[in-house]
Parts: sequence; structure tokens; C-alpha cells
Amino acid sequence: MSKKVLIAPLNWGLGHATRCIPIINALKDQDYEPVIASDGAALALLKKEFPDLKTEELPSYNIEYAKKGRDFRLKMFLKSPKIAHTISAEKKVTKRIIESDDFYGIISDNRMGVRHKSIPSVFITHQLMVLSGKTTSISTKIHKKYIKKFDVCWVPDMAGDPNLSGELGHPKRSNIPVTYLGPLSRFNYQNLPKQYDIMVLLSGPEPQRTMLEKKLFQEFERSDKKIVFVRGVIENTQKTYRKNNIIVHNYLTGKALEDTINSSNIIISRSGYTTVMDLAKLKKKAFFIPTPGQFEQEYLAKRLTNKKLVPSCNQNEFTLKKLYDLNNYKGLNSFSTDIDYGELFHFFQSK
Repeated sequence: MSKKVLIAPLNWGLGHATRCIPIINALKDQDYEPVIASDGAALALLKKEFPDLKTEELPSYNIEYAKKGRDFRLKMFLKSPKIAHTISAEKKVTKRIIESDDFYGIISDNRMGVRHKSIPSVFITHQLMVLSGKTTSISTKIHKKYIKKFDVCWVPDMAGDPNLSGELGHPKRSNIPVTYLGPLSRFNYQNLPKQYDIMVLLSGPEPQRTMLEKKLFQEFERSDKKIVFVRGVIENTQKTYRKNNIIVHNYLTGKALEDTINSSNIIISRSGYTTVMDLAKLKKKAFFIPTPGQFEQEYLAKRLTNKKLVPSCNQNEFTLKKLYDLNNYKGLNSFSTDIDYGELFHFFQSK
């Protein structure tokens, strides 16, 4: 009899889905049968990575960023009834999925309604503190309320110093049962010949993804550097074209993306936490442009800049000249440890 585990990443950018890839591979290696549940681009990406695995579609949160960063918190507040409704809806879908077959466990990456009282249920997050400006204490309290409904919380970071998430994953006070996994990445470092001077790695909800893409295209069309863009747009087929000095992919998956990052000198990207973990694993020099109004990304970018690891700037301030200062920063490096997945997954036999 197969040991099914439901694994459900949030569809908010691609980071939640991509950091589940090493967990899905580990489940397969440990003779579990992963069943993937998500929606939108996150589900489409995982279908391409794991075409042989069973998938389920969950209700969509339909998360979009505001066009102006200062409006992000207001937009999220206005969408909170819709988010609460989606959490309730995904609980019902999860109940149907779990009760239709024999499942050993649930792994939810930031999907608050994907849990079941009779199945060992894990919540993955690096945000034990949810930054939201003046409302940080409120947003953190609400998030903790949902996390406590799960049996355990897995945080993809080191337990002590040094670490990547800072106070996000290491609040001064927390009564949540936490297991620190170490940073998660689907990639492996290789010292490949460098084909590109600059790689632009885009992701995240609209309209901000497209706004940054247009700005960077305008900047780099004037450059004589060898540049590759990965737009982070998951479509039915993978497409590549050249525009002057720029090679453009709508998306890359698996080994192709790993090789492209390894063969690029500099990575320009958002400062999403999964991207930070991936670039640390690949020992990259990077430049971060946090999504306007996204407090978590702004915090991570500022923290890494202050540590003289990765420079960063606001989206509307970026120019080619900002890259001239890169040599004054150390770049990212991995301090991850091997995860004992056998011990970790033993939890699924706890109920």
C-alpha cells in the first residue's frame, strides 16, 4: 500500500512551490507517494517538474500586489474577507481529498486551510513574525493562530546564527512547536564556465512582476553585457527568443534553470526568501530589488545589504550604475546542513 502525503504550496509567486521540490523528491526517495495540491502558476510549475505525480486543484487566493507599494497593506486588508473565505473553502477541499483515499500526512506551505484533524499536519513557513509595518503585531498574532492549528511548524532555516531569515524565523518570543530544517533549495552548486554577465530572475504576483520586467528591459537594452532574462511566466510551452543583447526565456525548470544560474556572474531578482535560499546554495553575487510594499522582501534585502552581502535598492531607483558597487559586497554563501528526511518524515506515523 502506498503511503500518500498531500503537499500543498501557496500560489504567491513561485517560491513556495519551488522550495517544496526538494521535499517532494525526498518523499519519493523515502517511499512515500506525494500528491501535489495547489492552483495557478504554482500548480502548473510542479506539474512540469513532476508530470507523473497525481495533482489536485485548490481554491485560489487570487493574490495581487498594488501598483503602488504604499497601497499594498490596504489592498491586503480589503482582500482579507476573500482570503478568509478561501481558507474555509480549501479546508473543505482538503477534507474531500483526505477522506477519498488513505493519506499518511499533510505538508502545507503557507496554505492555512490545508490540514485535517485525523492526519499529521505540517505547516511550512519562514515567517513566525509577519512584518506589516505598524500592524506587525496584529498580522503576526493572526498568523500564529492559524499555525497553532497544525501539529508542527517546519522553518526552512538554521536554528541559530548565522541564518538567512533573521527575526522573521527567529522571533524573541514564540510558543509554537518548531523544527528548523536548514535552508531548502532544489539546486546544487557547480563551478561552470560563465556564459552570462547578468541574469534577471523574475517572479511574483502581478502587476509588479511586469512592472519590474519592463523597467529592467529598458535599462539593459542600452548595455553591451551578455544578459539572460527568465520571466517567471509559466505557460504551456517553454519559449526562448533574443532581443538585441538579451536572451529571454518565459520560464526555465529543473536542470536548465540551475545551469543558467550557475553559469551567470550576477543575479538580479526580488528578495523573496526562497530566492535567497537558492542563491545562497549556489554561492552567487546578487542584486536585490524588493517588491514595493512587501515588508518581508524589504526587510530581507535591507538585512543582507547591511551585512555587506548583497546590495539592493527600491524598484524606482534602479539603474545600471547601481551594479558598479557589487565588488564591495561578499555575495551569498551556503551554510546549510543535510536534512535527515527519514527522521523528519517519521512524524507522519505519530497519529
